[in-house]
Amino acid sequence: MVDKTNVSFMRSLCLGEIEEEIIIPFPEISEHEKETLRTVTSSIESLLKSHESEFAAWDEAGELPAAVVDELKEFGMFSFIIPEASGGMGFGSMAYSRALQEIAKHDASVAVTVGAHSSIGMRGLLLFGTQEQQDRYFSKLATGEMIAAFCLTEPGSGSDAASIKTRAVLDGDHFVLNGEKIWITNGGIADFFTVFAKTGEPDERRHLSAFIVTRDMPGVRIGKHEEKMGIRASSTTTVSFENVRVPIANLLGEEGKGFKIAMNILNSGRTGLGGGSVGGMKRLIHLATQQANSRIQFGKPIAEFGLIKKKVGQMIVDCYAAESVVTMVGGLTDQKYEDYAIEAAISKVFASEALWTTADEALQIAGGNGFMKEYPYERAMRDSRINRIFEGTNDILRLFIALTAMNDVGRQLKELSAGLEGVFNDPIKGFGVLSDYALRRATIATGIRREKNRFSKLHPLLKNQAAVFEDATRDLAGATDRVLRKHGRKIIERQLATKRLADIMIDLFVLACVLSRVNSAITAQGDKKTAREIEIATAFASQVRRRVRVNIDQIDDNADEEIKGLADYAFTVEKYVWDVL
Repeated sequence: MVDKTNVSFMRSLCLGEIEEEIIIPFPEISEHEKETLRTVTSSIESLLKSHESEFAAWDEAGELPAAVVDELKEFGMFSFIIPEASGGMGFGSMAYSRALQEIAKHDASVAVTVGAHSSIGMRGLLLFGTQEQQDRYFSKLATGEMIAAFCLTEPGSGSDAASIKTRAVLDGDHFVLNGEKIWITNGGIADFFTVFAKTGEPDERRHLSAFIVTRDMPGVRIGKHEEKMGIRASSTTTVSFENVRVPIANLLGEEGKGFKIAMNILNSGRTGLGGGSVGGMKRLIHLATQQANSRIQFGKPIAEFGLIKKKVGQMIVDCYAAESVVTMVGGLTDQKYEDYAIEAAISKVFASEALWTTADEALQIAGGNGFMKEYPYERAMRDSRINRIFEGTNDILRLFIALTAMNDVGRQLKELSAGLEGVFNDPIKGFGVLSDYALRRATIATGIRREKNRFSKLHPLLKNQAAVFEDATRDLAGATDRVLRKHGRKIIERQLATKRLADIMIDLFVLACVLSRVNSAITAQGDKKTAREIEIATAFASQVRRRVRVNIDQIDDNADEEIKGLADYAFTVEKYVWDVL
């Protein structure tokens, strides 16, 4: 039985161990949720299809019409994750992600408006709210009477959330809140704000607390609508607080635990952004295949050209992989695993980048039409760009993925180093030190297969793809060990090496999710009906094998110092100096 309180698939993988019980079988949405979800997706299709001709106008105007927001409320779009007892649909993470996917097939701005409410805006109330707080707000949030927003980012604080300046000072039975938040999604239409502020001394970086703040509190100020590159019809504003008196009863979770609360909210809500990315990809595949079939060049549809087939085929592989990893993370959440932050970050990075690549290739297939505002491609590309930035930039998340996953390896290396000091004086002690981590390392180095570094639950038809994963797992464990031995504590400064490890981890977890999904499909439907899915697994495994090999090779053989040296020179002169004149 897997211990769901402290086991992580990726942390174990860095030690060369494949905890297949965590990912096999592939998670499924419950029958109860499926029944509700079918009704919801049908309603979404009906509602948004009727507005399809208006999407470009909303983008141009830079806002959703108030009447459309009211329709979203009436259709229950703000109630997805709120418990049924409080008037919501009670969706788990997988069902919620699938609902967001359906919305994103139609319009990204609508998906972001709905997603920001449930994924992050009011999720803190769901995860950390007291019964009294939930009773006070859930019903209003379910109906959309109150729309929610998440207030963390500040002018001088983005990924470094601990550096925020907003402060909340206790005064009697209230906290007095002062500060400003920027780029707040739903800021212009929200009445419920999850706000993060320092409650300790000004120089204490991590003494953050979370608060429920409502628009009607005196001193809450909403800024003007921000003009954005994409998702233009969603509301984005500043939100400022001037001597706002927030009752102690509105403290969310424990005082001083705000950083952990913020990270838990973001991790728990990542399936919303992931689902939106998958929905966007499915729409783009539909548009691209229609375009390729109808566009005639040199006497035949461009769908018959090999380069076009390669683009569309890769879109299919990437979409299936993204859907697999997003669903898996939702499954981990629904199954009450507690340590899935690395896996959640991987799902966000992979899905958002897969959507960006798909948008770029769909526009390329459309040719000149793709560049024209008359067609949906350029808007899809603008809309998709933000996903690699908000809810944690992909650059920072890569560092988080690698450094967090390597933590156990670093700890065991430290213990091993300390233990070796007494190996010769105390052979029994030495054997105990060497019998765990060192044994794993030895088997990795020699290629010996142990029970924990191979799959045993996958169908024989996936033997070759599983071998790719197993070999790459040993490569990852060896590379992690080598990098940590070489850099030690300074690894946090070696961002390019860390990024390569992160990219390997991302590829491996996504491949594991694809294998699990195809395995379940074969078990349920047989090999003939899943032939195309097996092709997807084969293609993706082949691509992962090549990418992992390149990243492993470049850990020691690279031009990192030359590249960084050029950057340092550019920072000094602040221009490009090699003009041909």
